Amino acid sequence: MLTVLSMFYYMCLRRRARTATRGEMNSRRAIESNTRALPINVEIVQYAKEVLDFSSHYGSENSMSYTMWNLAGIPNVYPSSGDFTQTAVFRTYGTWWDHCPSARLPFKRTPTSFCSQDYVELAFEEQVYPTAVHILETYHPGAVVRILACSANPYSQNPPAEVRWEILWSEAPTKVNGPQARQFTPCIKQINFPTNLIRLEVNSSLLDYYTELDAVVLHGVKEKPVLSLKTSMIDMNDIDEDEDEEKYGCGMDSLNKQFSVVTLREWPTNGYFDKLPYELIQLILSHLTVPDLCRLAQTCKLLYQHCCDPLQYIHLSLQPYWARINDTSLEYLQSRCTLIQWLNLSWTGNRGAISVSGFSRFLKVCGSELVRLELSCGHFLNETCLEVITEMCPNLQELNLASCDKIPPQAFNHIAKVGSLKRLILYRTKVEQTALLSILNFCSELQHLSLGSCVMIEDYDLVASMMGAKCKKLRSLDLWRCKNITESGIAELASGCQLLEELDLGWCPTLQSSTGCFANLARKLPNLQKLFLTANRSVCDTDIEELAANCTHLRQLDILD
Repeated sequence: MLTVLSMFYYMCLRRRARTATRGEMNSRRAIESNTRALPINVEIVQYAKEVLDFSSHYGSENSMSYTMWNLAGIPNVYPSSGDFTQTAVFRTYGTWWDHCPSARLPFKRTPTSFCSQDYVELAFEEQVYPTAVHILETYHPGAVVRILACSANPYSQNPPAEVRWEILWSEAPTKVNGPQARQFTPCIKQINFPTNLIRLEVNSSLLDYYTELDAVVLHGVKEKPVLSLKTSMIDMNDIDEDEDEEKYGCGMDSLNKQFSVVTLREWPTNGYFDKLPYELIQLILSHLTVPDLCRLAQTCKLLYQHCCDPLQYIHLSLQPYWARINDTSLEYLQSRCTLIQWLNLSWTGNRGAISVSGFSRFLKVCGSELVRLELSCGHFLNETCLEVITEMCPNLQELNLASCDKIPPQAFNHIAKVGSLKRLILYRTKVEQTALLSILNFCSELQHLSLGSCVMIEDYDLVASMMGAKCKKLRSLDLWRCKNITESGIAELASGCQLLEELDLGWCPTLQSSTGCFANLARKLPNLQKLFLTANRSVCDTDIEELAANCTHLRQLDILD
């Protein structure tokens, strides 16, 4: 008995000594860690160094107020709440943009998981494995729906052979109670590469006012963290999606391989599919997304034939898959898109994913029937691309070049060759006055025109006069932040374009109510449904009374100062 007690006492002493030793070792490690300059296992906290790209912003191209560039650096406003010019604000909010006369019809087959409306890309100083992302929202939070990380280092001299994007967090839009400031810290998943390029995607449809962002903080470590229950909170939906991509290869990288599948299973019969009319099968398949269509094409020859039928690609939106679309994708799609009428390549092709030659080859095969072409934020576009569009798309009626700010000014002259255009969106482009006047002169069928934040135009009065003379069918016109239009240009516009239902004159400082320009608008444009006079403090009671008396269809009026 004494021997057993002695052994037990000895074990307790040994355990206490081991615990003390471990504590001393931990303390020593902590001291040594503090003496090093930057241990690889210490979390690095950094604010965005630079704003690289964005789809839209409320502010002007020539100032910092309400622009995306305010997201670079330390917070300007947080933790304060309210409307501050030092924050980053996107161009739209709410759902009423989708119900105005200029609203565009949505593309079918858009995955329900893709609901992004705008984005901003931020570069950070050091590449890290992200452990947390903090978004400082200072007014009407709740717009962020996706956070992504990129494998490419924007500060590297050597561009990578492959650019990968991984979703760190994603969620459907949610309604946040109250406009107060908050630090939004979603639970992100671990990725297997370091990053210093973060992308935020937003959906402002549930907001009652513009969302305002102040700063983004990236937390991360230099060394790849060990996967643990504590640090890797992975959404089960993401696991399922990743498993599907591995099993079926339906990420857009492997979508290229699926497009070129030639080995199909041999079956003696196709079951009940042999008894269904061809048109009925086509109708059923029209409800599938593009990746699902590619999966189905691998099941049997009959369904492969249906999935490759050009009738399935009359309307095609590749925007939800922007991160993985490249030249190879377009090449494989060529044989299927010979009848395509609507094509959405917005947000695609950046960082070398789509080349000018790849885009040109695709349009030369598939452009003859195109009626609608969406290319917003396509930074690969240049003058050659616009020339190909105008030559290969003779039936084009709608062209969206919003935020394609890399297109040189002289390139826009080519658009004048497309006389059938009914909708042209040039928001945040470098279109110059000579090219624009040529477009207005030859594209007399225009019904919807967006010239918001086009800073290269010198004389908006001359442009407005040309619109009044040539564009009699104009229904919506966006002149957001045009700096030099006067009452003379407004008078010419109102006299010539009396079918106008939507007019945006927000932040046009040279318009003054005392000249009678707003009252004249109300009398000449009785069909107005939407009128923006944002930030014009000269608007008076007389203007409101004229609008109420003459514009009986008016539904949206912005006179916020």
